[in-house]
Amino acid sequence: QVQLAESGGGLVQTGGSLTLSCTAAGRRNVRYSMAWFRQPPGKEREFVAGIIWSGDITDYTDSAKGRFTISKDAAKNTVDLQMNNLKPEDTAVYYCAATSAYYTRHSPGYYEHWGQGTQVTVSS
Repeated sequence: QVQLAESGGGLVQTGGSLTLSCTAAGRRNVRYSMAWFRQPPGKEREFVAGIIWSGDITDYTDSAKGRFTISKDAAKNTVDLQMNNLKPEDTAVYYCAATSAYYTRHSPGYYEHWGQGTQVTVSS
């Protein structure tokens, strides 16, 4: 079992930046590929960005490309999501997710472990 904890959410103005961090605790003998999802108010949870366990391959949804960067620090067991040029439509609860599979996928059901989420609000 692995426990995920997100941090770094908050309120920011349009065009601002935030960095979300996900810390993983628990099993260290399993390699996890990680992803960030978000759930806007009244909508379904959606994939934002993913990174395989080695950090060599990343994947982004179209709305995140060019604005968000996912990165992994294996030594610290953290996965960060740097978000720049934020827009009101980025407002959502952001979740960290982990899968023991090699690749990340865009489907939430693919992931075995989830954090509790952190709120990101972008004001216009």
